[in-house]
Amino acid sequence: MRLILFGEPGAGKGTLSAMLQHRVGIKHVSTGDIFRREIARGTELGKLASGYLSKGLLVPDDVVLKIVAELFQDSEFSKGFVLDGFPRTVAQAEALDKLLSEKGWTIDGIIRIKVDSEELASRLSSRRVCRSCGAIYNLVNFPPKVKGVCDKCGGQLYQREDDYEDAVKVRLHVYDTQTAPVLDYFKNHKELVEIDTTGDDAEASYVKLFTALGESKGRG
Repeated sequence: MRLILFGEPGAGKGTLSAMLQHRVGIKHVSTGDIFRREIARGTELGKLASGYLSKGLLVPDDVVLKIVAELFQDSEFSKGFVLDGFPRTVAQAEALDKLLSEKGWTIDGIIRIKVDSEELASRLSSRRVCRSCGAIYNLVNFPPKVKGVCDKCGGQLYQREDDYEDAVKVRLHVYDTQTAPVLDYFKNHKELVEIDTTGDDAEASYVKLFTALGESKGRG
């Protein structure tokens, strides 16, 4: 199963992708997570990415595409993957099509996750991430058992810089102007379906995702 998850910042792409990886066993590819790991390690890539992510901006296409191309060299990806937050621009979508063609791979589902704008803002301001394992929590509808502590590994939870109010405004604008047009690029794919997860917890969203995948397969 090869999937692409689309949605505004805070729509739940990371949470659903992590659930897919755990339950279905397919690779979760989040370029954002990769950049944040490099930032934490203090690498040159991390320093480059930090200047963009801290302001809510996108890392340049050539940097992102190089990383994805290198990931696809791993034989594990032939068994399936879910792309979370990639492609973020039309140029990235075009490059992805080329990469897939070279591999002889096809996309099984393109899921557009919709969430009410007010709820998006609430989710982002309430989101916390584990510094150690990257697990995602929400103080409103998915809080940790112990405040500030990850349920899974005991790591420290923190609020990402790009979830601060000023950066969120920029991220949502960037999504509208640069990422939303990617959906137009994929609009003729029969695999493209929408789910609305406003008001849903993670489990309900996961059920909707699989229902949508079944509908996509039925149309094919």
